[in-house]
Amino acid sequence: MKARIQWAGEAMFLGESGSGHVVVMDGPPDHGGRNLGVRPMEMLLLGLGGCSSFDVVSILRKSRQRVESCEAFLEAERADEDPKVFTRIHLRFVVKGHGLKEAQVKRAVELSAEKYCSASIMLSRAGVEISHGYEIVELD
Repeated sequence: MKARIQWAGEAMFLGESGSGHVVVMDGPPDHGGRNLGVRPMEMLLLGLGGCSSFDVVSILRKSRQRVESCEAFLEAERADEDPKVFTRIHLRFVVKGHGLKEAQVKRAVELSAEKYCSASIMLSRAGVEISHGYEIVELD
């Protein structure tokens, strides 16, 4: 896996993934930025949410669950002193669909957390306390 980061002036950087996608990262005005992109630590949190959500949806679809929507809401706490690493992250999934089985949703979240989500497992091994929850919404 490769990435390229290019300084775009002030506190803005363009990140290009190995697959050719570009994202804008920028700092807040009080740190010289113009607030035109996500912060790098927000990017890390978004990556975790995307990785875990991808797993949950994939596992549910493979188990023939009729999932129509999956949202992940993440809340993170950081250390007060530099380096301001993540100390705690909670992921809460809201899964919507038809006839979803709670056991299958629970299993999907657990498998992502314990086996498949590289981002979650990496952060956990680095000492971040990661917790998960879920809510099932039955659609008519």
